[in-house]
Amino acid sequence: MAQNYRDLIVWQKSMDLTVDVYKLSAKLPDSERFGLRSQMQRAASSIPMNIAEGYAREHRGEYIHHLSFARGSLAELETQLVLVTRLEMIGRDEIKPLWNQADELGKILRAMISKLKE
Repeated sequence: MAQNYRDLIVWQKSMDLTVDVYKLSAKLPDSERFGLRSQMQRAASSIPMNIAEGYAREHRGEYIHHLSFARGSLAELETQLVLVTRLEMIGRDEIKPLWNQADELGKILRAMISKLKE
């Protein structure tokens, strides 16, 4: 059993993804500093923040609610990754590792939410 949110694999993986998003988004053009770069960073950082906040809540329903917010932020980030690829700002090869991380994280979040609803 996790002693705190930092012990959760889902939180650790979401932190890894956030760091990687910050590194990748730094490669976006300066014109996207307040656009996609900022949006990607906010969406990515929102994932571990919501996991941590939900874990700290008193009630299971609140935890599920925050995990759902994390899933929403993940979907937002995935959309942004597709967009920067379609706009040809970053190549598919550079996006693929993040996409794989996001996919794995989504599976973990879905499983957690499902288990907590039992």
